[in-house]
Amino acid sequence: MSDLVTFGETMLRLSPAGNERIETASEFEVRAAGAESNVAIAAERLGTPSTWLSKLPDNPLGRRVAGELERYGIDADPVWTQEGRQGTYYLEQAGKPRGTNVVYDRANAAVTTAESEEFDLEALRNAEVFFTSGITPALSSTLAETTATLLETASQSGTTTAFDLNYRNKLWSPAEARETLTALFDSIDVLVVAARDARHVLDLEGDAEELAATLGTEYGFETVVLTRGSAGALAWHGGEYHEHDAYETETVDPIGTGDAFTGAFLARRIDGDDVSRALEYAAATAALKRTIPGDIAVITPDEVESVIDEQTSDISR
Repeated sequence: MSDLVTFGETMLRLSPAGNERIETASEFEVRAAGAESNVAIAAERLGTPSTWLSKLPDNPLGRRVAGELERYGIDADPVWTQEGRQGTYYLEQAGKPRGTNVVYDRANAAVTTAESEEFDLEALRNAEVFFTSGITPALSSTLAETTATLLETASQSGTTTAFDLNYRNKLWSPAEARETLTALFDSIDVLVVAARDARHVLDLEGDAEELAATLGTEYGFETVVLTRGSAGALAWHGGEYHEHDAYETETVDPIGTGDAFTGAFLARRIDGDDVSRALEYAAATAALKRTIPGDIAVITPDEVESVIDEQTSDISR
C-alpha cells in the first residue's frame, strides 16, 4: 500500500517550441501534467510510495497519461471508461510583456464523471496522507461531491488529509471557490495556500502570520502552509510559526513549482520530519523544479540535499 494517495485530473500538456505562438506553431511537445499527479511524483522521487487516483478514457490519449506517470514510479490507478475524453491544455511561454498563457481544452473530460464508489477506498483508509486540490472540485459538480466524500472517508479513517487551495481563475470565480472549498475544510488537516489566494479567494486580511493563524484557528487545521513565491513560505503548526526563504534558482519552467513544494513537504512529514525540516526540503525541491522543463519534478534526494547544504536559511519561533 502507498503512504501517499492523491486524487485529481491529469491532462496532456501541449507546448510550442521556445516562445512560438500557439496559432503559428507546427510542432507541439507533449507531456503529462496535473497538480495531484505532480505531487505524487515529487513525493515518490523523494522515497515516499505514492498512488494517483483518477478516471481516464480507455484510448491512446488516456493510456499516454497513465503510461508516463507510471514511468516516474507512482502507482497510477485510474478508473478506465469508454465515455468522456482526455483533457488537454496548451502552454504558450514568453517573457514580458506577452507573458505565459494557458489555454484549457478539458470540457467533458472523463474525470469529470468520477464518483467515489468507483475507487478502492481502502487505499485512502490505509494511507498515511490523502491529498487533493481545489482544482478538482472546480471541474464539475460531480467532482465536487466526490472530493468531499473522499476527504471525509480519509479523515474518518484516521488518514491525514492535505489540500492545496490551488485557485484557478479560468475555472471559477473567487466567490464560487470560497463557497465550495470552505465547505470541505472540516475534513482537512493540512492546508497549503498561496498568500494571494488567502486574501483574494478566502477574503482574509493581514500579513502572512496573521493569515496563517486565522486559518488555523478559525477552521481547526493542524497545519497551514502559506506560500509567498520569491518571499518563501511560512507554516503555522501547533500555535508556532516556521518560516523558510526561497532558494535562488534560474527558471527554465515555473509550471509545477507549487506541486513540487507540496509533494516534498508531505513526503518529509510522512517520513517523520518536523515542520521546519519539511519546509526546508520543500523549498529546495521547488527551486530544483524551476530548472526542469515540464510540470514534473524529476529530482533525487541527493540533489535536494545539495541545494540545502549550499544555503540554509530557516527561522523557527
